[in-house]
Amino acid sequence: MNFEKIFSISSEEEFREQALQVFDFQFHNNPVYRKFCDLLKVSPTKINEITEIPFLPISFFKTHTILSSSARVQKTFTSSGTTGENTSKHHVTNISVYENSFRAAFKTFYGNIEDYVVLALLPSYLEREGSSLIYMADVLIKESKHPESGFYLHNLEELKETLIALDKSGQKVLLIGVSFALLDMVESHQFQLKNTIIMETGGMKGRRKEMIRKELHGILKKGFGVSSIHSEYGMTELLSQAYSKGSGIFECPNWMKILIRDPEDALSYLEKEKTGGINVIDLANINSCSFIATQDLGKEYQDGSLEIMGRFDNSDVRGCNLLVL
Repeated sequence: MNFEKIFSISSEEEFREQALQVFDFQFHNNPVYRKFCDLLKVSPTKINEITEIPFLPISFFKTHTILSSSARVQKTFTSSGTTGENTSKHHVTNISVYENSFRAAFKTFYGNIEDYVVLALLPSYLEREGSSLIYMADVLIKESKHPESGFYLHNLEELKETLIALDKSGQKVLLIGVSFALLDMVESHQFQLKNTIIMETGGMKGRRKEMIRKELHGILKKGFGVSSIHSEYGMTELLSQAYSKGSGIFECPNWMKILIRDPEDALSYLEKEKTGGINVIDLANINSCSFIATQDLGKEYQDGSLEIMGRFDNSDVRGCNLLVL
């Protein structure tokens, strides 16, 4: 199937057509997803709208090999996890699809990558193998073509000096960091940045107590001296990301869509501005599964933007856990 067309989607109708084509392709080429659809008695001949497509519970990436292609796996992305815990594995048969996805999304939301120095403060991700976030950051760092761009692990003092000097010079900077590391930064130094975007990727990773986004962003805004904190919403099981330019309100690129399912009935959907489970259509997942029921909670606004509210407790995941192969 030609994946290039998905990155030129420009309307709801084009998205619908492409999503239905991808569903048909994955139904016939993904054995795990096919079995899941068969259990629900759903097939492409019965589907006319994207809300009728079955969404595979995200936990299947921990227990099954989710592939819609017989091509050689070029890269396997893995989630973080505690010792002994099953981790998600996302097998990617065409890594250029992922690269095209994050390049196009970055350009849509932020413009030319070469305009930015990219500083990545992602210690918990750097310390393990298989992070899709590290892969993306590494490509963006290289394609920024700035010698100052790079990863930082525990050398916060060096990062502080670099950040201050670049911002003072008028250079546009993107500092992308995991939440606990950004908090470490502002606890040791207070900034007044004028040309820098601070983007948090979420996650305390067991290093600090969890806090709500409003509290986290309040501390980071004050500490970095900026008016807003940007965020990235992505995960191991996706090859696309949604971005927020402030207030925790996210927008998706044109080949990605969020649907909000009823937490009491996994096969039905809620009205706008009601909180429920997040289902993601990621058409970049052409060779795995593009239709995923996550364990995240959120709500969609009238303009199509999205707010992430947190995660289900294990006890709250209803419906999906009944559909185990």
